[in-house]
Amino acid sequence: MTPRTLATLTGLTAVLMWAALGLMTAASGRVPAFQMNAMAFGISGVTASVWLALTGRLAVLRQPLPVWALGVGGLFGFHALYFTSLRLAPPVEANLVNYTWPLLIVVFSGLLPGERLRPHHVIGALLGLVGAAAIVTRGEGLNIDPAHTGGYLAACASALTWAGYSILSRRMGAVPTATVAGFCLMTALLSVPCHLAFETTVWPESATQWAAVIGLGLFPVGLAFFVWDHGVKRGDIQVLGAASYLSPLLSTLLLILAGWGAFTAPVAFAAVAITLGAVIASKDLLVRRRPSAET
Repeated sequence: MTPRTLATLTGLTAVLMWAALGLMTAASGRVPAFQMNAMAFGISGVTASVWLALTGRLAVLRQPLPVWALGVGGLFGFHALYFTSLRLAPPVEANLVNYTWPLLIVVFSGLLPGERLRPHHVIGALLGLVGAAAIVTRGEGLNIDPAHTGGYLAACASALTWAGYSILSRRMGAVPTATVAGFCLMTALLSVPCHLAFETTVWPESATQWAAVIGLGLFPVGLAFFVWDHGVKRGDIQVLGAASYLSPLLSTLLLILAGWGAFTAPVAFAAVAITLGAVIASKDLLVRRRPSAET
């Protein structure tokens, strides 16, 4: 297994962890979005920083301003814009617009040095988008209302922010992945004033809800960002982008298994479209090219 393949597989574990985001959020009670952001990113940032301190690597957080701008802008900016879109537009439409970020990663990856965008990458990502649309809309179509333009624009901005963060992280490949610890801490701190300004504080009411919050901070809103950083910097970024559409599918299936949904025709269609898209986009990873014949 090549280092690039191993990095790609490592990055794909982020997609699996993000799939648990819906289930863990549902189990966490009624904690509002920005408060959850502050709590979960606080857990991940503090945990990772303590680990850096114990291993004598805390100095890795001393990075130039552009690195901090990219990291904090990516993590906090994406979540802030996404939550804003949900406030200003219907969640279904806002979610679908937001889920264009995997497709944007695939398309923008063609601008990276040493990367070549091939038709099967785009086809795979488009199939994933179609599948995500089936999941998000539940097969009921969309109701685009110009009155919610601000929300749609915020959703577009959130998608562009995460795609841009992922692509530009590749350009900063020399920055250690451990730096994400600092990005998580700053995201938590910036979420606090947003929570105080827009939300009413609601604490988890049971041990199960607290366990869900801690689980979010350790995995979907913690470790996932570290392995994603490693994957986009050293793996196949087109495969990672297209395969990211597995996240909403797996998230829906987990919620169904937990009793918070039903397996419907749109879910079945999404499963086929997203899986097929991921396989097509991963052709280079799954099929080893034959060496050219010597002349």
